[in-house]
Amino acid sequence: MMKWIKLAFRNILRNRRRSFVTIIAVGVGFAAISLYYGYIHNVYNGLRIIAVRGEGLGNLRINRAGWQEKGKLEPEKYMFSGEETQKIIRLAKEEEGVILATPQIQVTGIVTNGRVSTVFIAQGVVPKDDKIIKGRWIERLPVVGQPLSDEKRYGVEIAEDLSKYLDLTPGKDGVVMAPTISGQMNALDVQINGVYDTGNDFSNDKFMRFNYYFAQSLLDTQSAERIVVLLKDWEETESMRTLLLKKLKAAGINCEIRTWKELSLSFSKQKSFLDTMFMFLFSIVLVIVLMTTVNTMGMAIMERTREIGTLRALGLKRRGISVLFALEGAILGFFGSIMGIILHTIAWTFIKFYPPRYTPPGFSSPVNMYVDMVPLMLVVLLLSMVLLSMIAAIIPARRAARQNIVDALGHV
Repeated sequence: MMKWIKLAFRNILRNRRRSFVTIIAVGVGFAAISLYYGYIHNVYNGLRIIAVRGEGLGNLRINRAGWQEKGKLEPEKYMFSGEETQKIIRLAKEEEGVILATPQIQVTGIVTNGRVSTVFIAQGVVPKDDKIIKGRWIERLPVVGQPLSDEKRYGVEIAEDLSKYLDLTPGKDGVVMAPTISGQMNALDVQINGVYDTGNDFSNDKFMRFNYYFAQSLLDTQSAERIVVLLKDWEETESMRTLLLKKLKAAGINCEIRTWKELSLSFSKQKSFLDTMFMFLFSIVLVIVLMTTVNTMGMAIMERTREIGTLRALGLKRRGISVLFALEGAILGFFGSIMGIILHTIAWTFIKFYPPRYTPPGFSSPVNMYVDMVPLMLVVLLLSMVLLSMIAAIIPARRAARQNIVDALGHV
């Protein structure tokens, strides 16, 4: 086999310029695919952190069975009582992979500054637990003023655009109104603790955040809408869902558990879009590499027709001709991939230290663009390029191997 490889390598060096152009084409295509994959790999991680930490979804959300279909119509019937809430939290925390289990409640109503009113959507959270869920995300979108407090229950946080619309800055007072669980309208005074940027244009003009117990008072209930569970390892999300679902049903709690992927409004849509773009780019690069290699090997075969005839006359079978040219294609694909890895590393290093900034669709502030280094992807892509180049070389080689030996020897 080593003799075949040496012979194939020497044949490539016969026309260095053409081989070099092919290697460049493969290398640039390789780098384009690997850089884009590294980018979307980083975006997927970012979207996951935004969903779990930024949106406060946690890894798992526990609701009473039927909440998704009928919870909004009959909230009292599909909420957890105080005793059930504490039982679920206790059972969830018994698992080693669980960092936190905390109750939450959502409120929809009207907020006013006394002159202007508008609709709001608020999350009622336990402040000390919410800080654990947010983690480092708090540093990315800090609160202007004071964050939610366990002691000052009437203090609330308000989204930046909603704050501007109502002129409710930290320290100012307002009134929130919402229907209670029984359907009666309730109103409570609030004081703006802090102003925050949700990071999303679609929610920055309507979101608020309440102390969990204040939200219960506004809705006149002691029940919880959901229990949010934060895990140590996000990759255990599915296995933990199965475990907790079985455990809670055994304890007599009829519930449904949804993951952060199912709850996030943006993750699945953006992932689908980026995956489609990746396949589109990969298809374009695949065609370019295929056509370039076919053209290079086609020209080489045309120039070496008499050589092929001579090899056939000496007893080399058609399969041997195909193997020889397939090895030449594989070598071109290999060195092209090595060049692609070098280009990828150079671009990755530059982006790491000088990341470009852009504002993604729906975001309210610009972010840095990063590219992840994914060694497994580079190996898979290298093998794919070598295989693709081999296939591209075999196509013209099989045609040449079928030529009549006499005709091949007399080719001019």
